[in-house]
Amino acid sequence: MEQLLELALRESQQAEIYEVHSESTLVHFEANRLKQVESRQSSSVALRLIRDGRIGFASSGGAVDRARLVRMAVDTAMFGTGADWIFPGSVTLPQVSTYDERVAAIETDTLIDLGSGIIEQVTAFDRNLQCEGVVSVGEGLVRILNSSGLDTWYRKTNLGLFMEGVRINGTDMLFVGDSVSSTHLFTNADEVARTMLLQMERASGNAVLSTGAYPVLFTPHGVASALLMPLAVAFNGKNIVEKTSRLAGREGECLFDTCLTLRDDATIKERASSTPCDAEGTPSRAVALIERGIVAGFLYDVHTAAEAGAESTGSGRRADARSQVRPGMSAFVLEAGQVQFGEMLSSIEEGLVVDELIGAGQGNLLAGEFGGNVLLGYKVEKGEIVGRVKDTMIAGNLLEVLGRAVVVGNDPRWVGGNLWTPSLLCEGVSVSARGGEA
Repeated sequence: MEQLLELALRESQQAEIYEVHSESTLVHFEANRLKQVESRQSSSVALRLIRDGRIGFASSGGAVDRARLVRMAVDTAMFGTGADWIFPGSVTLPQVSTYDERVAAIETDTLIDLGSGIIEQVTAFDRNLQCEGVVSVGEGLVRILNSSGLDTWYRKTNLGLFMEGVRINGTDMLFVGDSVSSTHLFTNADEVARTMLLQMERASGNAVLSTGAYPVLFTPHGVASALLMPLAVAFNGKNIVEKTSRLAGREGECLFDTCLTLRDDATIKERASSTPCDAEGTPSRAVALIERGIVAGFLYDVHTAAEAGAESTGSGRRADARSQVRPGMSAFVLEAGQVQFGEMLSSIEEGLVVDELIGAGQGNLLAGEFGGNVLLGYKVEKGEIVGRVKDTMIAGNLLEVLGRAVVVGNDPRWVGGNLWTPSLLCEGVSVSARGGEA
């Protein structure tokens, strides 16, 4: 890689190399049985350079032809975006726990037992449930080297489990599911089974909710499926610089309910989304986004920070090892409140509990819109769940719904590895039901 950097600097003023080596094992389950075990290995190198004030980029998998990689990056620089900034130099990185030798040494039989154990627990409750999912383990090494003197690396392990169950009764399909992940070892995933069992219990009957505006109680899964993407888009530095986010120019204003506090944090130990630095080598840190309802900051990489006249927040991300850097979230952490789930539920005369949406990312995210079909949700009458709703959609706007009174639960948990959130009770959410009338 040192030779590649030297060769790149003969053709440019600045250069950066991002190198990743990884290997993983995936255990797939289908129809309540082990389906297959899959092993993967990969090596990738991405070269980013600045030539005459413009960014050039190229990437390669497997063996690297250094001269060809540099030539491709130089060719793309002719059409690249402007770059009036310098790659970050060498700095001390925070100590972030991302590697566990026990995960790297885990046996395939242990992965099989994890998945089989979940299936046994949930099918004992309902023999008609058909489960499919994956248990995965992986380890990797990331190295970042640039012309500003940065040469850093870190290792990372990850152990994850996702399980979904489907029950079909004629034209009625019930979906339940959960996931868990960590960079460190866990030997049971009972929380996944408990969540799926609770979902089946709540969905034991059917109910109908008429079209109208209702209080909606989002479980942690519901918060993830409905609100995570609009929040990530709203606080993305690229959208702030381009003024396509509704939060552009609103820093310091109280736009959300004062009970809401949100940060992005890549330094939390044992989380799959945590790293000591971002994809550019900028040290990771917690970034305040909402402080008691006030817009406190945004997520920038080096490029968007320069355009905004700010500093990088260590939020440079890559979709994969061979992609360009863009600003993005690591793990959103929404501070918990004091109210129990049962208390929030009992306060609803008529409304909806949302556990999962589908199609939630198809709205105008830049405008803060959210919504979708309710894949798993339950009608509430006089403070009690009375059954699962079908053929129902919800819709709302992030600033309007979270700008009104919100009740924050005391039941936070990790959802999907990149969101720590409690349940949220929101007022006046639009609900549409097929054939329903307001």
